[in-house]
Formats: sequence, C-alpha cells, structure tokens
Amino acid sequence: MKRSIGRRRFLELSAITTAAVVGTTVGEHTLFDAQKAMAQSALYTPPASNRVDTLIDVGWKFHQGDVSNAQTPTFNDSSWSGVTLPHTWNNIDGENGGNYYRGISWYRLHYTIPTAYAGRRFFLQFDGASLVTDVYVNGTYLGEHQGGYTTFRFDATAALKVGSDNVIAVKVNNAFNTNIAPLNGDFTVFGGLYRNVHLLVADNVHMQFSDYGSSGLFVRQTNVSSASATVGVTAEVWNDGTTSQNVTVQTIIVDASNTIVQTLSSTQTLAAHTGAHFVQTTTIANPHLWDGQSNPYLYRVYAQVQVGTSVKDLVSVPLGLRSYSIDPNKGFFLNGHYLDLHGVNYHQDHIDEGWAVSDAQVDQDFNLMIAMGVNVIRTSHYQHSPRFYDNADTNGIVIWSEQPIINGILNTTAFTQNAEQQLTEMIRQNYNHPSIIFWSIANEVGNDSATNTLLQALSNVAHAQDPDRITTLADDTGTFDNVANHTNTVGYNRYYGWYTGSYNDWGSVLTNIHQSFPTRSFAISEYGAGASIYQHQANPTQPVPASASHPEEWQALVHEAAWQAMASRPYIWGKFVWVMFDFASAGRNEGDHPGRNDKGLCTYDRKTPKDAYYWYKANWTTAPFVYITDRRFVTRTTATTNIKVYANTSSVTLTVNGVSLGTKTSTNHIFIWSNVALQVGNNTVQATASQGGSTDTVTWTRQ
Repeated sequence: MKRSIGRRRFLELSAITTAAVVGTTVGEHTLFDAQKAMAQSALYTPPASNRVDTLIDVGWKFHQGDVSNAQTPTFNDSSWSGVTLPHTWNNIDGENGGNYYRGISWYRLHYTIPTAYAGRRFFLQFDGASLVTDVYVNGTYLGEHQGGYTTFRFDATAALKVGSDNVIAVKVNNAFNTNIAPLNGDFTVFGGLYRNVHLLVADNVHMQFSDYGSSGLFVRQTNVSSASATVGVTAEVWNDGTTSQNVTVQTIIVDASNTIVQTLSSTQTLAAHTGAHFVQTTTIANPHLWDGQSNPYLYRVYAQVQVGTSVKDLVSVPLGLRSYSIDPNKGFFLNGHYLDLHGVNYHQDHIDEGWAVSDAQVDQDFNLMIAMGVNVIRTSHYQHSPRFYDNADTNGIVIWSEQPIINGILNTTAFTQNAEQQLTEMIRQNYNHPSIIFWSIANEVGNDSATNTLLQALSNVAHAQDPDRITTLADDTGTFDNVANHTNTVGYNRYYGWYTGSYNDWGSVLTNIHQSFPTRSFAISEYGAGASIYQHQANPTQPVPASASHPEEWQALVHEAAWQAMASRPYIWGKFVWVMFDFASAGRNEGDHPGRNDKGLCTYDRKTPKDAYYWYKANWTTAPFVYITDRRFVTRTTATTNIKVYANTSSVTLTVNGVSLGTKTSTNHIFIWSNVALQVGNNTVQATASQGGSTDTVTWTRQ
C-alpha cells in the first residue's frame, strides 16, 4: 500500500532529547529573552507566515465510472459534470435502499498556482475521501490513501507548475475492499471527495506535513488541577531546503481573551532535508479549566517556526485543561466532580447529501443536540470532520471518538496494518481536542482468537499514541468477555424492547452487570427503537424490527423505560441513545422508507424531532418547557384517549376545547390524563407549564 505518511508514536516523540529552552523563569512563567520586559497582560497578535491554506473546492469535473488515461493532462473532460466539493455520487442511490454504486469515479481540476508562490512547497490536503484515493498532478502519481474518514496529504511540489495550468486528477473508489475497515456496517458507505480539499503552500522550513495528516503540533497536559497544570509541547519541524538552517520554535500560550500566558522558545540546527522534534515543558499556575458545558474554557497554543526573526510557519491548536476519571461504582468524573454523561450516537450524513455536508449543517446538528440537553456524543462509527470536533470543544461536549472496525475483521496483515493506520491517523489528527476523552478501537466484533489479537494490537497503538486518554470499545454481549478486556472501559449495545426482551428488562439487566463485575466500569453505548412520524398506535405493541410498522409511540415507551432505569444508576458512566438522526442504511427495508435506519430521535431531514427527543429534553434541560406527545396522531377514531405530556416543570395544567382538566404533578417528567373525552371533529388540546408559562397546543380530529 502506497501512502504519504510515516510511522511515529507519541511516546517516541516524548523520549527525544528535549531542546534547550531559552528564557528566564518569572514566577510560573518562562519567557523568551527578547520578551522579558513584556507585561503578562499583553495580547498576542499572530504574525504573518509563509503558510497559505487555500480551499480548492470549486471548478471540479466529475465522471462516475473508471476511465482510461483520466490522469493525463491532455485528457478531454469536457463532457464530464461540473461539481463543487464536498461531493458524493451516492447522495440519492445510497439512501433509497437496495444496491448503490460502489466503485471507481474520477475528479479533475484545472488549477493555476500564482507566481508569487514560486520557490515554495506545495501540499494537497484531503479532509476526507471514501474509500481509496489515488492522486495525480500533471500526470505524475503522488500516491494512494486507504481509508475513508481521515485527513491525508501528498507533497505536490515537484509536480505542480507555478504560473501555468495544472491538472489535478483524483481517482476515488468506494468498492468493498478486504484490506480496509469497515468491512461491514449498518450504514451506507458513501463514495467521493466528500470533505474539503486544500492547497497548502509552505516555506522550505515548516511544520511536518507527512505525519499521518496531523498538524505536527502536540500539546500534552498532565497533573491538571485547579492549582496547576503541566503542559508539554512537541513540535515536529522539517527543513526541505538544500542547506542547514538554525531554526527556532517559539510557542505562545494564550488564554480565551488572547492574553499571553506563557512563551517558550527552543532552537536547533536542522540539516537539509531533515527534521527534528522540539520538546518544551512548562507549568500553568491556577489554570482556568475546561469543564464541559458548564465552562468550556479554551486556551490556544501557537507555534511559530522561525529562522532568525522571519516567521516561516505558524500552527495553532486548542488547549482545554481538564482531568477525568471513571469510578466503577460512582461513574464519570470531570475535574474531580461527578458528571452524568448522557447523549447520543451520531452519523454524519444528511438527506439527499450523503456525507457531503457543509460546516453549516454540522453546526445545525450541534444546535439540535444541545437544545435536547446532550453533553456527550459517540462518533458512530468513524472519525468525523474537523468542524465536528471544533464544535465539541467550544460547546463543552465530551466525545467518544471511534475508528471503523465494525462487526468483524479479516485475519490478514493488510487489514491489521490498515486498522492500525486509521487508528493512528484519528488519534494524531485529533490529539489536541479537549472534548475527546475516549478513543474507541472497535464496535461489535467477534470473540475469536484473531479478533482478540487485533484488538490487543489496537489497544497498544492507542496507548502508545496517547498515554493519557481512556480507551474503550462497544460490545454487544453485556458481559466482560475477552473482547471487553482489551480497553480501559467498555460500552454495551443493548436493545431491550426492540431486538430483544422487553423494555421492562432494563433495571434487572443493569443491576446484574454491575453486581457481577463490581470492579469494572461500563457504559450503555447504544439503545433505542425505530420510529416513523407517519405511523401511530394508541396502545402500541412491540413491533417486529424488520417490519413496515414502526409506530412513534412505541419508541417513546422504550426510551422512557430505558432512561428511568439508567438515570438512577450513576455507575453507568455514559448513556448513548442510538441514534440522534435517522440515517442511510442501504440494506434496510423497514418502517416507512427503504434504505433508512429510523431509530433517530429526529428525522433524516432534521425538520421533525420525534416525541422521544422531547422526553430527553424534559430530563436533560432546565429552561421550562412543556410538550404534548402523540401530536402527529391527528386523526382519532375513539371517543376517549389518554393524553401524555412531557415537561421539566413540577406541574402541568391541561385544557381540552377550552375546558380545564386540572393540574397534575409528576416526579418523572411524565404527566398523564386518562380517558379524556374527544368531541366529533376538531379538538384543541393545550398544556401549560407551572413555571415559566410555557404552553404547547395541538389539534386532533375525531372521526
């Protein structure tokens, strides 16, 4: 397999001899000599550097299918379709059920490099392309990347011509590949250049571009408390020039107001065509902690790569200082205090767009999740976009970040190498995001010898890349078998009331797991039920999951029972609903739409939160609100009905056709009025919350 990435591990970086730190210690601050007189309250202004990051998402030509010689500059692509990135060729066939195109497609772009960039280095960066990507520039083959979810780069310096037309040709193949995870999964594998593509322009002296798609800057935090935090900075720097250079890395840590907190500096001599690791350590006194949603406070770390006083490159990453732990009996702790982690699993596709979503759509998804009260997200089942992790950082959402080992493996060297590669890419590319606390190495795999060997290898990779975060995986057994022994903690995917058993089983199952393994921590990483907003039953019975009937009311009952069982058991350190939004799964044909997994708390188009969405909002948020359930069950045939309301207030008053039916109280956010008479024709039902005056109104028609 050809790829443009080298193999390094974080522990190896940490073991390299630390370059001398030039500076003077003043209290807890180490200051660069030239800045000793600078007041500690000084604001930081990032200097100009020779790095340029340009999106090249416009002007592409696209052809579905393989074409001979499409990589040659003179190839005639005039008949190809014009597309703008992000782009997928499966946005329609991938969401409608049955077979969808999985194979080769081509992209071509004519692009002129400005003459002002003469003498610079050029790199092509792909934020995500599915599944195998081969890149050519002016007919020169740059290399291949295998894996559909991670960032990768190729050095295009020798192939690109400054000041004249260049042809960038990209072959993308999303066909099933035995060497590449995922081999299986309950979701559509959309093909294409479905995330942004960049042209990176750099000086000969620059941060490392070929380290698994990472930024080359790693900021490790240890011994974090309200009193102090130890911060270690590793900057990977490369000299692509023909002569040696005396290089300084100046690291500036600023707080949320952009005020300088620490300034560090190291200098090394880099020979031509070689690199080095600049390792710096400091202590921040009385740090402002990143404390989840209550206070998602972010510092920022800037690394200036300088030759003399000239800034050749500049990279910045977020820094959120926090500590965390899991107690098998007490649950999850952030910065020493208990935090009930409750949230959702999340797939990245949108209706009619597949995986080719915009930053605005990612923002929209976060708004819907936060409004429901989510404080943790599991990235099912792969690395998500840079925008996703940035949003999690700034909004204080804890992240379980997962790599795409799903449902099974192949016991081959090629598959193992690719699994290790994708895991390493995920960790190195996202190492600095404070929101990420869990690295997940797999989901629902077998318990055979080959699988356990691979899982242990992946666990070793994860701990070598990041010695500090918690490793996990999702199992579907409900017991601590061999699979669950490879990681620090484990999550269980259980579907009582849907695929197995009754939703009334939750309490006994959870108690049994905890009592059987009192020294082991666990989460419920998946639970839920399907639901169509167009299908309703007054007194629903448990559906057959693969059937065409998925009444919305049954989903609500499943979630009511599951959450009430989990909420009273703090030792379950995380509760993850499957799933936030309906999503494409080409192999399914159930509910009201083929090709769709309808277990979402919100519809695929994001327009309609289901009843269960408001059940969680009632439990997870505090701003007063009230919600009448069964609201889409608008046509009624019976003379009486039960009316159920969700609210996060202590009492709710109900009126029907202007007549008050009284006020009810509740200790579980569920308010029920039984056997309410409905008149023939339209009936107006209104619920009013006792606090805040929030109201909700629906109209039902009795035939």
